[in-house]
Amino acid sequence: MAGMDPEIPAFPSRAHPHHHDAESQQKLLNRLARIEGHVRGIKTMVSQGSPCPDVLLQIAAVRGALDKVARLILDDHIRHCLAHAARDPEQMQVELDELCRALDRYFDA
Repeated sequence: MAGMDPEIPAFPSRAHPHHHDAESQQKLLNRLARIEGHVRGIKTMVSQGSPCPDVLLQIAAVRGALDKVARLILDDHIRHCLAHAARDPEQMQVELDELCRALDRYFDA
């Protein structure tokens, strides 16, 4: 996938195609754009030799913002994707397996 970190391998998905409402998706994209700008700000701080504690505080803010995005995505997945998959026990198992693998990676990161 373009733009993905080559050190983080994607796993092939057997889950259903994910289609989320445009408004929710745009809100997530807006949050990610703000986080991206914040990361660029941290890069500038490092290049300008800002005090380490200041840089660490900004990194903590970015981590918190990313965690919030992850929580929103997880909530949306549970409410929509798993609810949709619940109609088919086999598909539900696929969704649960993939969610567990993703959460394992998320918490091991």
